[in-house]
Amino acid sequence: MPTTLTTDHQFSAGATRLVHCSMATQLQAGALLTGTPSAVEQTTSDLTIANVAVNDASYVDDETNKTVEVGQAVQFTVAGGSADTTYTVRVTASTDSTPAETLVYDLTMEWV
Repeated sequence: MPTTLTTDHQFSAGATRLVHCSMATQLQAGALLTGTPSAVEQTTSDLTIANVAVNDASYVDDETNKTVEVGQAVQFTVAGGSADTTYTVRVTASTDSTPAETLVYDLTMEWV
């Protein structure tokens, strides 16, 4: 079962935004995300999701105010969406831990 995350951000219809999905709390000690992650809308085909990748620079998470290090999050751009609609994007990534793991998150985002 995926871990469900609800972003505190509200997105404007028509905007293109960079989204980060931190998986830091689920990684084993010393493990990083690896390979090609995915981000797929679950409920409609309204969103355009592009540039899906493991983060290659650290950033401060807007919601937790904690630094997320390189290799601990999936980032992507999202565009489209309709006002007054909530969307779910399933984010999946593999780890370099032994044995390797696959982490799955459902990220809920609200458009206004």
